[in-house]
Amino acid sequence: MLNCWNLKSGARLVAEEIPYVKSVAIGIYIGVGSRHESPQMAGASHFIEHMLFKGTEKRTAREIADSFEGMGGQLNAFTSKEHTCLYARILDENLYTALDILFDMLFHSSFAPRDFETEKGVIIEEINMYEDTPDDLVHDIFSQQLWSGSRMGSPILGTLDTVSAFARQELFSFYNKAYVPANMVISVAGNINNEKLYETVDSYLEQENTSPQFELHREQTEITGPFLHLLPKETEQVQICLGVPGIDYNDKRRYAQNIMNSILGGGVSSRLFQSVREELGLAYSIYSYPSTYSDSGSYVIYAGTGPARIPQLMEVLHKELTGFAENGISADELSRTRQQLKSSLYLGMESVMNRMTRLGKSLLMYDRIIPLEEVMDNFLRVKEEAVGDLARSLLLPGQFSLAAIGSDEALMSVENEFNKFWR
Repeated sequence: MLNCWNLKSGARLVAEEIPYVKSVAIGIYIGVGSRHESPQMAGASHFIEHMLFKGTEKRTAREIADSFEGMGGQLNAFTSKEHTCLYARILDENLYTALDILFDMLFHSSFAPRDFETEKGVIIEEINMYEDTPDDLVHDIFSQQLWSGSRMGSPILGTLDTVSAFARQELFSFYNKAYVPANMVISVAGNINNEKLYETVDSYLEQENTSPQFELHREQTEITGPFLHLLPKETEQVQICLGVPGIDYNDKRRYAQNIMNSILGGGVSSRLFQSVREELGLAYSIYSYPSTYSDSGSYVIYAGTGPARIPQLMEVLHKELTGFAENGISADELSRTRQQLKSSLYLGMESVMNRMTRLGKSLLMYDRIIPLEEVMDNFLRVKEEAVGDLARSLLLPGQFSLAAIGSDEALMSVENEFNKFWR
């Protein structure tokens, strides 16, 4: 049984009863992320996510950790460009204990001065560690360059300068304005009683800050024109992100994009993986992925390869992407991909975490729960022509940008090949 409620506090609650399991997944989605921060506050949402775990008026950080470990549960959080999420998975018998802790963390984080300074050092080290992981960093660099004209390009972790300069009261004020029930979606799936859950959550949140949703900083998204961004680092491999501006998550072509991505570079049977890695051995890792947001998006191909293989890799990528745009897909590829997507959707529903995540994101992004049957029906309506049309609109040589990390010699080769094929 699935229910949705608009609570008195302004929060939205979605709950799905699954009586045949013994676990429950809880996700609390807050509509604040890196794009809502001013340049001076870059990294604030991620910093606040960390502070939620550092203790409240009633519980120390150790007590929070011990409570979840004592229940055999899992507790975590993440920050993205447009939202933050605090989530947990526990046995059904521990649901209301877990909710009490989660709401305490969300609304009563103490932001103790000592913890604030300690966590500032932790996040600075996290940024430094990220800088030392080029196969992760290259994706962030591509994103930052693509949206360099707007806050969408702001790094989620912030920068060494912004994090070092954070003042406790400044972040605490941001936290109090953004972390209000009116800016939250609570998603719960598992062995629960929906009515009891509704009464408990509604009563709890009514006692919290019920001020209207804070008008978060949000500017028009601006995408930078085609760019080539090369970051020299003494690495054995060169890390490459080659991509184009994409579509937002409200675009009806998102179903065609999922099919296109699956066929082009979304798995081990994809064209890029089979040609670049399996047949030619030009890269150990190669894949493609779309990123979709409320008013923008991107489509990116990633590859990690050795400097000597760059010319052949770029030639093969150009051939595959050009061929895909010009010739589209076959009926057999479409049929196989539909089956893959169907299996992925329905097998994913065997996990309470996946169910909770789907419900929470659906309500957050679309203001409604999109039934699985509707999703599958939309995939079935996609024809070969629609995928071809989307590919031709996105995969145009003059629209491609590239970010790469590697040695000076490798980057010189990347620049030469990019200019040859994509400019």
